[in-house]
Amino acid sequence: MATETETFIKNLQKSQLSAECPHCYDKFQLSEALLFDGRKKFPEKAEEVKSQWKKELDDRIAELVERQKSAKTKAEKSAVAVGIGKIIEKILPGHKNFTMVPSDWRFLAEPIDMIVFEGLSENKISHLTFLDIKTGDASLNKHQRRIRDAIQDHDVSWKVL
Repeated sequence: MATETETFIKNLQKSQLSAECPHCYDKFQLSEALLFDGRKKFPEKAEEVKSQWKKELDDRIAELVERQKSAKTKAEKSAVAVGIGKIIEKILPGHKNFTMVPSDWRFLAEPIDMIVFEGLSENKISHLTFLDIKTGDASLNKHQRRIRDAIQDHDVSWKVL
């Protein structure tokens, strides 16, 4: 003798009723759906779908774990690179191949590394250079790009307070 649930499922399978997926909103006929009593042993087809979803979930979890490890590694590498860059920008002017006269430049650190007053040591400034030192794949941050753009657009002024 069929239980109430089994009778209900059989009636749904015979019906002309349709349903809508709550995620993708696709409509489908209940008569074409795999309907079963979830309190009992799953039908073979439902077990296959369940196994497939579990495998996909496990794969996504493994992918997220790898991405998390990669993010930590990237963050660590980036922190080291930034630290090295900060050291290099301080000692580079003392390097023998650094051609700018040390008394012509002023170290700022932020938002750019230094301003070079070419000729300052000879009391005849011929040119100003805004200089930022980068290592590896480093690039200008948004503030530095704005400074660069203002200089390139000749949007620079002089004031005395």
